[in-house]
Amino acid sequence: MRLLRCCFGVRRKFIIFPLLLILLVGAALTALLPPAEDHGGAIGVLGVLRRAAPQKENPAQSSLTDTLKEEKFTIIIQTYNRTDILLKLLNHYQAVPHLQLIIIVWNNIGQQTPAKLWESLGPHPVQVIFKEQASNQMRNRLQLFPEIATNAVLMLDDDTLLSVPDLTFAFSVWKQFPDQIVGFVPRKHVSTAAGVYSYGSFELQNPEVAGGDMYSMVLISAAFFHRRYLQLFQDQPKEVHSLVDETQNCDDIAVNFAVALDLRKHSKSGAIQRPSGIFVKPVDLRNLEKDASSGFQGLWHRPEHFLQRSYCLNRLTKIYGFMPLCYSNLMVSQFGFPSYANHKSKG
Repeated sequence: MRLLRCCFGVRRKFIIFPLLLILLVGAALTALLPPAEDHGGAIGVLGVLRRAAPQKENPAQSSLTDTLKEEKFTIIIQTYNRTDILLKLLNHYQAVPHLQLIIIVWNNIGQQTPAKLWESLGPHPVQVIFKEQASNQMRNRLQLFPEIATNAVLMLDDDTLLSVPDLTFAFSVWKQFPDQIVGFVPRKHVSTAAGVYSYGSFELQNPEVAGGDMYSMVLISAAFFHRRYLQLFQDQPKEVHSLVDETQNCDDIAVNFAVALDLRKHSKSGAIQRPSGIFVKPVDLRNLEKDASSGFQGLWHRPEHFLQRSYCLNRLTKIYGFMPLCYSNLMVSQFGFPSYANHKSKG
């Protein structure tokens, strides 16, 4: 019996001493906290913790704004006569991480947007804004809309569906190369001995370098770029804007010219010229054009489409006085390290 009492006494000491120690430490830490204002309950405690937390020199709002600019992106989709596909895309892109806002450039002049329908089926994780346009112009999508609060802009065609892993990976690549276009659709210019340029796919042979699998442009039909390039495009010569309006084409080529010129302007003297874009190989990129109930086909189906784009290359070269685009064969893939672009095997 005495043994049991002794054991109980020892056990009680082991319990009481740790409790006393915890209470003493807690009292000491409480004394170190700044006095809380009398706001009552948990609100007062949260206020103490906020004041006790280390503060940066900038206000909290500014810090949040900087984080938003760096860690999130904005999608811009220009659409015309493809409302059914657009709603599918909007639903799909709601699940993309780091997406802050979706801007729909509405080129269906005189037609009501599906904004009410979209909102009635909410709430949605990501806000969608419809920007109605006064005219159906290709370059409407290249406006610096005031709602854009992020540095990164992802521009997509209204029939392009990219997987969430593809977009997340490409965004991570863009954050490493924020002054270049990072996208999924590479193209190239091919020159002749007479100095005439032709537009084509990036696996075409180039007589200057005697090899294929090179590109000199990354199209903005599916690409990330810095929002400042929207303003840069607006600041281009009027002849550039007139060319885009005249052809209803080539705004993406003009953006590559503008970016290439900007990179050249800000490069150190004697530095190797960087290409306007970086090609990210997509794992799952789909074209939903055939799913459109309207039957409307993209402008690239026009028989004169590729002729127009070759025409634009030569006109833009004349406007700027030289060809600023340079070649690259770098391909970045989710599966493995960056490698040379091998679009197709050669025999």
